[in-house]
Amino acid sequence: MQELYKQYKKLLFKLAYQLTGSVSDAEDAVQDVFVKAYSLPMERLEEPKAYLCKMVTNRSKNMMKSARKKREEYFGEWLPEPFLTSDDLIETFERDDLLSYGMLVLLERLTTSERVVFVLREALGFDYNEIAKLMEKSEVSCRKLFSRASAKMGRISDEPIHIHNESQEWVHGFMGALKKGNMNKLLSLLDQDVVLVADGGGKVRTTVDPIASRERVGRYLLGGLRKAARIGEELVIEMGQVNGEPAILLRSEDSAVHTVVLFHIEEGKIRKIYIVRNPDKLGHIF
Repeated sequence: MQELYKQYKKLLFKLAYQLTGSVSDAEDAVQDVFVKAYSLPMERLEEPKAYLCKMVTNRSKNMMKSARKKREEYFGEWLPEPFLTSDDLIETFERDDLLSYGMLVLLERLTTSERVVFVLREALGFDYNEIAKLMEKSEVSCRKLFSRASAKMGRISDEPIHIHNESQEWVHGFMGALKKGNMNKLLSLLDQDVVLVADGGGKVRTTVDPIASRERVGRYLLGGLRKAARIGEELVIEMGQVNGEPAILLRSEDSAVHTVVLFHIEEGKIRKIYIVRNPDKLGHIF
């Protein structure tokens, strides 16, 4: 069982995290499954990858049902919990195994079954035969679920989505514009119809509703930094790897991360900005 844990822990965590959108829930799901699997007779684990993935999927689905009820009462916009990655974790989060943060946000449009099929197919590269066995559905049904999921997310192709390599350059420019308070530079990086979504969970101050348009988003971002400067807050703005993508981290005087800013870039412009400030979602980021 220890060998199985070493071999499949990363895969199972990636599966659970992308299903639940929560680091803590994913860790709990993997831990619960291995505790349960430890008591199973080994003949039940003749195909360990399939069996363990099925167990984690079922555990995650239960968590997702519970989470949906809580999100109906959530204050403001809900965003997935960001996960801090670094160069030494590239093996854990290879690009082909991890949906972009923007895609995780869009997954909220899907039903539980659609989400499971989409993550297994799109992020983890399972074939439809494997998915059908795991879901206990026909391959035809799984293909239809994937097709519906792609349509809901604005996709009609079965081609995999890849994180854009140029994102790092744009995020560097964005961070520089923020630090210098350069509105013109900031606006040049934003799409005309850019949308900013922030998640404070009702625990910290942030915008409750999404902000749309380049000018409004620019004013909101620079206005927040100027306000912090007026009240004497010391902010450290740095770049980090979050969900396998370049992101901006804001730290306070005690070095604690209190804000994570992520981006979705299309055609050379920033189309979406996601700001996570809910402290419950940032406790694991150092």
